[in-house]
Amino acid sequence: QMKKLAIGIVLAATALLAFPATAQKYPDRPVRVINPFPTGGSGDTVARIVFEKVGASMGVPFIIESRTGGGGSIGTEYAAKAAPDGYTLSWGTSSTFAVNPGIQKILPYDPVRDFTPISMVVSAPWMLLVHPSVPANSLTELIAFSKANPGKLNYGSYGNGASNHLAFELLRSVSGLDAQHIPYRGGNPMLTALLGNEVQITLDLPATVIQYVKAGKLKLLGIASGKRSQFMPDAPTLTEQGYKVESGSWFAVLAPAGTPAPIVAVLNSEINKALALPEVRNRLAALGNDIVGGPPSVLAETMAREAPMWGKVVRERNLKLD
Repeated sequence: QMKKLAIGIVLAATALLAFPATAQKYPDRPVRVINPFPTGGSGDTVARIVFEKVGASMGVPFIIESRTGGGGSIGTEYAAKAAPDGYTLSWGTSSTFAVNPGIQKILPYDPVRDFTPISMVVSAPWMLLVHPSVPANSLTELIAFSKANPGKLNYGSYGNGASNHLAFELLRSVSGLDAQHIPYRGGNPMLTALLGNEVQITLDLPATVIQYVKAGKLKLLGIASGKRSQFMPDAPTLTEQGYKVESGSWFAVLAPAGTPAPIVAVLNSEINKALALPEVRNRLAALGNDIVGGPPSVLAETMAREAPMWGKVVRERNLKLD
């Protein structure tokens, strides 16, 4: 037993000596971060803010590359199949790592088996918005109007099975709100439809809609969060109004499964270092984001908690992609 213990100690020491060498060599060329959604969206903006600083610190560019389609599954699958060497990363979202497993019957990647968590980055709560023509100034008034005018209200989403589609169905399940779903091909078309009164309601993120709320082009009825927003402190949460819906979107960084631990550790450290910079924090906060960061376990725990929750919504609301 002593001999086995001694061999184990030698092997462990050898591994520890090898790990720093791996980390010291990384990175020596540009790193790609695969964004599974279109360029110019809120997630793309967050990624560029963070990785501009990460790249400057590590001495190589971190290139944000959009590979869209399939509700984010195409780009995420591409990242999953990349070499586990730290040079291709996945820009993870609540859609691709918590929602898609419950809504897509055939998912071309496994969020747990095919990836190594690196770091949470930011989160943001959903905001309940209506077109100004809707005669409601609270969720309670909106519910009453919808029941008095069945079939009159439509709500828009980023697409069938998208994160704000499921979040709205969760809201409908706890509130009885009467509204028909109209899916769009992404956030920009949906927002255009809402501003034009093609749809009357949606759930969207602060970064996208704050300017329209302040300009009076949209009405904010509530926030799906456990606390009020620092940007719209007068807007009550949905929970305050009697409907417990606390949900939002988040962005994170993952690597293909099998990525060496020292590379994961270096990336996690650099991302957290970037998130601690006042300039980065101020820019992200101005877009309505809450800074998260932390060790890889924070991301792993978030995925483990949210995936079953959204799967339950899909089953109970009998949601399908077709």
